[in-house]
Amino acid sequence: MIDPSDARPPFRQVADALRAAITSGVYGPGDKLPSARELAGEYEITHVTASQAVAALKAEGLVESHVGRGVFVRAPADRRRIDRGRGVLSDERGYYFDAQAKGWVALAPSVLYWGTAPADVATLMGIEADEPTFRRERNMGPPGSTFPLQLATSYLPERIARGTRLEERDTGPTGIYGLMEAAGHVLHWIEVCNARMPTPQERELLRLGDGVPVLRLLRVTRNQHGECLEVNDTRMSAERFEVSYRMDPSRLDGRLVI
Repeated sequence: MIDPSDARPPFRQVADALRAAITSGVYGPGDKLPSARELAGEYEITHVTASQAVAALKAEGLVESHVGRGVFVRAPADRRRIDRGRGVLSDERGYYFDAQAKGWVALAPSVLYWGTAPADVATLMGIEADEPTFRRERNMGPPGSTFPLQLATSYLPERIARGTRLEERDTGPTGIYGLMEAAGHVLHWIEVCNARMPTPQERELLRLGDGVPVLRLLRVTRNQHGECLEVNDTRMSAERFEVSYRMDPSRLDGRLVI
C-alpha cells in the first residue's frame, strides 16, 4: 500500500518496492513483473502512476520491455574487462591500445567526413567548437559479429588533416599514426574515461537496453611539442565492458610508491 505520510511520490514508492524485490531475488533475471494494471490494483494507484514506476526502473536499466509480452527483469550481461596498460601495441596492421581488441575488424566501411567535434572533444583538442575537424568513424568487433562492440570516432584538426592522406580512406598498413610518425611527429597518448547516456544511433548500433549508458574512452594523441593531433572517442556498452588499469610500483627519492 502507498504510505500517504511518506515524502516520496507514489510512483517512487512503488519503484523502490519493486527494486527491493529485484535486488533481494524475489524477481530474478528474466522474471516477468506484474503489469501496470496489476500494480495499480495491488497498490491502489492509477494506471499512469504504475506506468511511471516501471518507467523509473527502465531508466535505471533494471528491467526491459518486450512488446506484447510485458516487462522483465534484465539479466546481467557477461562483462569483458579491458586492461589498459602504459604501453602501446603495434604490428603490420597498425596500433592497438588493448590486447583483447587486436583481432577485431571494421564491420562496415569507415565513414569519413568534415564536421565539428562535440564540445568536450573540442576542449581536449584545444580548438573552438565551430572549427572544422575531419572524422573517421568505424564500427569495430570480432570477425563475424552481427553488431559492433565498439564505436570509434577519430577527430583530426584541420591543420594536419586538410589536403593530406589522413583524409583518404586507405591510410596505409600502419594507419593514421604511421602517417603522423612519417611526417616527423613523435607520438604520446593520454586517455580519459567517462560515461554518458547513448544517442539513439549508439543505442541502436550497440544494441543497448533501456537505461544502459555508454562507456567512453577518449584517447588524446599529442606530438613532441604538445600539439593535439587527434582525439579518438571510443564508445561501448557499460553493461558489457569495464576498464582496469595496471598499477606498477615505482620509487620516488628512494621510497617505494604503490
